Amino acid sequence: MMNRQNISSGAVWEEVIGYSRAVRIGNVIEVAGTTAVDGDTVIGLGDAFEQTKFILSKIEKALQEAGANMADVVRTRMFVTDISNWEEIGRAHGEYFSTIKPVTSMLEVKALIQPELLIEIEVTAILST
Repeated sequence: MMNRQNISSGAVWEEVIGYSRAVRIGNVIEVAGTTAVDGDTVIGLGDAFEQTKFILSKIEKALQEAGANMADVVRTRMFVTDISNWEEIGRAHGEYFSTIKPVTSMLEVKALIQPELLIEIEVTAILST
C-alpha cells in the first residue's frame, strides 16, 4: 500500500468540508481547486490576471510541500466565471508554464464560492520515478 500525504493550507474550510489542499500518493500529486483567497481577503479584486498569478503561487507552495515543483505539473484545470478573460488568465498561466506546457482546460462556470472570485485552478503533478 502506498503512503498518503495530505497537505493542508490551514484554511478553516478544510475541516468543515473535509478536504486537503493537496494529496500525494506515490508519485502523483493532486492539488484541490485553489482560489485567490488569502485568509479572509480576495487578492486581485476584479483582476483575472492577478488572481491567476496569486493562485499559481499558492499551488506552487503546496507542490513544494509535497516534494514537487511546477515542472512536475502535467495538467491544469481552470474554472472561470467569464471566459472573455481568457487572454489575461492565459498570460498569467503562461508565465508559469510556457516551457513546461502541461495539458490544460479552461471552462466557464456559472459561479464560484464567492462572487469576487474570477478563477479557480486545480493541478495534477507527477514526479519522475
